[in-house]
Amino acid sequence: MSSPLRLLEALGGKGYPQGHRRDRRRNSSVALGRVALGRFCLCPFPPRRVPRWDPGWRCLNCHMTKRGDADLFGNRFLTMPAPSEAFPEEGMSATDAMRLLDVDLAMEGDPQRNLATFVTTWMEPEAQRIIAENLHRNFIDHAEYPISAEIEQRCVRMLADLFNAPGPTTGCRTQGSSEAIMLGALSLKWKWRQRRQAANLPADRPNLVFGGDVHVVWEKFCRYFDVEPRIVPLGVDKYTIGPEDVAPHVDENTIGVVAVLGTTFTGHKDDVVGIDKLLRDIRKERDLDIPIHVDGASGAFVWPFLYPDSKWDFRLEQVRSINVSGHKYGLVYPGIGWLVFREESDLAGDLVFYENYLGKTDSTFTLNFSTGASMVLAQYYNFVRLGRQGYTYVMRTMQENARKLADNLRDSGRFEVIGSDLEQLPLVAFRLAGDHPYDESDVAWQLSAERGWMVPAYTLPPDAERVKIMRALVKETLSREQIDRLTEDIVDACRTLDDKGATHGKERDKVKRGTGY
Repeated sequence: MSSPLRLLEALGGKGYPQGHRRDRRRNSSVALGRVALGRFCLCPFPPRRVPRWDPGWRCLNCHMTKRGDADLFGNRFLTMPAPSEAFPEEGMSATDAMRLLDVDLAMEGDPQRNLATFVTTWMEPEAQRIIAENLHRNFIDHAEYPISAEIEQRCVRMLADLFNAPGPTTGCRTQGSSEAIMLGALSLKWKWRQRRQAANLPADRPNLVFGGDVHVVWEKFCRYFDVEPRIVPLGVDKYTIGPEDVAPHVDENTIGVVAVLGTTFTGHKDDVVGIDKLLRDIRKERDLDIPIHVDGASGAFVWPFLYPDSKWDFRLEQVRSINVSGHKYGLVYPGIGWLVFREESDLAGDLVFYENYLGKTDSTFTLNFSTGASMVLAQYYNFVRLGRQGYTYVMRTMQENARKLADNLRDSGRFEVIGSDLEQLPLVAFRLAGDHPYDESDVAWQLSAERGWMVPAYTLPPDAERVKIMRALVKETLSREQIDRLTEDIVDACRTLDDKGATHGKERDKVKRGTGY
């Protein structure tokens, strides 16, 4: 059998490089293909570090060391629990730390089968590169990173144009729509207080009117900032609100009315046009200027491209502010949101802070300070990469596949689809047709257990809490083949339930409920 030296020479090497130690007595016993023997390195490259007669030496070229079996062939956490309670006394190699996380995350659901979340789960490789290369930029340091700040304002101006703002305006990036909603609602409250104080009227009992179809963050705002929530209940087969629902709840203490564009429950929109007309009439007849804030967390990146003639934005006089989530149908990874005002004067001046922190006076009105610039840059990438043409193509593709899924579910004879004939997000809201010994929560559990699809089941808000539905979001990564496969898997889950009956209570408890999931 050839010696390792001859093997290396045959492969183009020149024997042992200078500085590598050679032991003729051991060479003859080396099996073909072994390139390391304890303290010896046989790599054919000039050494970057001279090996020592020490079991712990390491050649930085071939990275061969005399280590334990776990180091060479596995991961010590294959047989040891992961650190979870106490702060670790010792560190570990970068590879071990990565493997530790990978093993944990492998037990999570597959994002490609997560039809519950509105949040983006895929971006182009070029966008991912932009994100990775700019994770170290702290967006709030405007003096050090002025281009990042300028790109934020480019995005704000582009969104104002998309939402048909009548002239110069203002806005900002936020961590998501929750922060944007908090800021927008605070501006409503402070502008109302200014008007009341200017008229020498009491300003201690503000209220905010919204429907039961809003995200829970609106109730959170009212609790955190001492505003009375006036919640319009829903009803069976009535999943949004209109002017007739709002009218009984508004008065001189109303800081604003919230209209939802693309509800998390069924994907529809409130009657923004009707609510705008109501508030214009109230302004004329009762001298009360009550603004609308449009919660477009999901829909404000959908309606301009799927329903461009539908009026919900700054084309309506009483719409003064709009929030939207860039990390939903803006097609950016979390977390990024946007708040845009109709005019600069619609932002309460007292919300703006001026600070000279790092050598330059900056104005900010976000709730947080330090945050990465990556997602702002990724949003701008999408804007210039896709434009109106690209966003329209993506939204229409998702809508077409959503309609196909709705048709498939109807044709199965097992489900009825909710509101697919209306303006809607690219999703399918559906519920079981007829009587069954199981319900939608059982179907969601069985579907997850059998095929790994995450499709939420939940009850609607009051007064429609007796209605339970399922909802499948159709993302740009969900192909037509997957749509057909999903339909088959849903029907197969129902067949299983036909045979075995409803799932056990403990199984049902594991099903994620709620539209924010």
